[in-house]
Amino acid sequence: MTSPKTVKRLRRILGMLPFVIANPGIEISEVLKRFDYGKESDLVDDLNLIFMCGLPGYGPGDLIDADVEDGSVWVDMADYFAAPSQFSPREALVLLSSGMALMSSGQAPPALTAAVSKLSAALFGESETPLVVDLDAEPDLVSQLRSAIGSLTPVRITYTKISTGETSDRVIEPWSVFSTMGNWYVVGFCRQAQGERVFRVDRIRELAQEEGTYELPAEIPEPVVEYSRNEDDITALIELGENAQWVAEYYPVERQEDGLIEFYSNSPAPVARLLLRLGASATLREGPEVIDELRLAKQKLLARYS
Repeated sequence: MTSPKTVKRLRRILGMLPFVIANPGIEISEVLKRFDYGKESDLVDDLNLIFMCGLPGYGPGDLIDADVEDGSVWVDMADYFAAPSQFSPREALVLLSSGMALMSSGQAPPALTAAVSKLSAALFGESETPLVVDLDAEPDLVSQLRSAIGSLTPVRITYTKISTGETSDRVIEPWSVFSTMGNWYVVGFCRQAQGERVFRVDRIRELAQEEGTYELPAEIPEPVVEYSRNEDDITALIELGENAQWVAEYYPVERQEDGLIEFYSNSPAPVARLLLRLGASATLREGPEVIDELRLAKQKLLARYS
């Protein structure tokens, strides 16, 4: 599994590279603004990552040269990023079918519709309906949620968590509905949690519109399925060694100073299993629930070999 943070970072790097290559010496402030970098250090981190990439051989002459100097940015030795890649027929067909699937779901923006039309013409010329992609009819609750979004009406849902089986009533202000990995989801503001949450539509037992209206955020986050922190989550403070730094990119954590991360989960068991897997590469600094779970996990593991 690739974390949403990693995917978002990769997309930004792949978008930023051609721009900087085409505009050598571009001001840092322009790059930060155009590609939505929160701070200069984030851009520097991406450039340092790029600096370690290149073509096979991976000698000094094969690696990308990225440089920041006097408030400007240069990227050399990366001409293969300067222009869009040429798709193979198979890659183009996969891209076309994916775009048509999104169009069939009713979630496609106008730009995608135009892109699909151009790609289809490039692949098939004047052929009529060479490829048809149609998704199953969307669930009734999806249309109700779309209606609520259209009228900016909050909804009350009876929702059962996948992780715990707990059922609760919540009032949410839906922002968007989307389909991914074979399931439908709604993302919005949960008044009980006082924050953004993603709910799987097939876990909603009942739905009813509430009185009043709400306002959509100025910028609706990209719809992704990821873990949302809850107030009843357990937390653990973990020190990561050099060989365990990947954990901070793969799992829902918050980075702290001195190589520490705050790992949160709805159960101590996943954290304990992770620590067993990491061995000497990670050290648990705080987390009483995880300490007890880790002790039990070690006992069970030793019992298998005794």
